[in-house]
Amino acid sequence: MARRSRRAAVPGAESSLNQLKAQVMREQGYAVNPERPDLVKYEVARSRGIPLQPGYNGQLRAEDAGKVGGPIGGAMVRELIRMAQQQLAEQGGQLPPPR
Repeated sequence: MARRSRRAAVPGAESSLNQLKAQVMREQGYAVNPERPDLVKYEVARSRGIPLQPGYNGQLRAEDAGKVGGPIGGAMVRELIRMAQQQLAEQGGQLPPPR
C-alpha cells in the first residue's frame, strides 16, 4: 500500500492549512496551540479514549486512527466548503476564470 503524502497539494499552503486546523478545532472546543496545531490530534485522541502517543503507533487499529483524524479532517472540509459557498454567493455565483 502506498504511503500518503503529508504535504499540501499546493506548495506553500501548509501555513494556511495549519491556521485553518487551529481555527476549526478551537471552534470544536479543543485547546489548540497556535504554534503547533498538529498536536491537537493528541487532545482529540484523549477525549475519545484512544491511546495515541508521539512516535510509532503501530498497535493502533485503523478504526481508532479514523476516530482521531476523521473529526479533524471532517471539520476542516466542512469549513472549506462553507468558505467556498460564501465566496461564490458574494461573487453572484460566478466562478473565477481558469488560470
